[in-house]
Amino acid sequence: MPSEERDRGVYMISVAAELAGMHPQTLRIYETRGLVSPKRSPKNTRLYSDEDVERLRRIQELTGELGMNLAGVQRVFELEQELARTRRRLRNLERQAERAQEEMMDELDRVRRSFKAELVPYQPPGQALVPQSSGEGTVQIRITRPEA
Repeated sequence: MPSEERDRGVYMISVAAELAGMHPQTLRIYETRGLVSPKRSPKNTRLYSDEDVERLRRIQELTGELGMNLAGVQRVFELEQELARTRRRLRNLERQAERAQEEMMDELDRVRRSFKAELVPYQPPGQALVPQSSGEGTVQIRITRPEA
């Protein structure tokens, strides 16, 4: 189900309470504590989304099965949001690092290609750069190096 649909308020408080397995007054308390934020209809009726119902079930799990109080539940939700933000940031940094590495490799290849055009093979002293041939019309140039 797309995120927009899951976030759309469709359940009145009595239906949401039944789906989450709790009393409607409990939903009002959770809203007051900021644990859930239902949408409002034009007539100011609370409308809970599928995400809200899942969140209410998670609150039930944390308070009932794990014995947390509402302050602990609030802290868990804050830490989960922080973790989600950190994961998004990490994914962005990984993509940036990949792009930077690709750019670096492209630049390294470009530099290597430019050096290949400038390289001249080394010839030991006394050897000609061009092989000698016995044919006429050959010109030999003697290369001497100054002694150090």
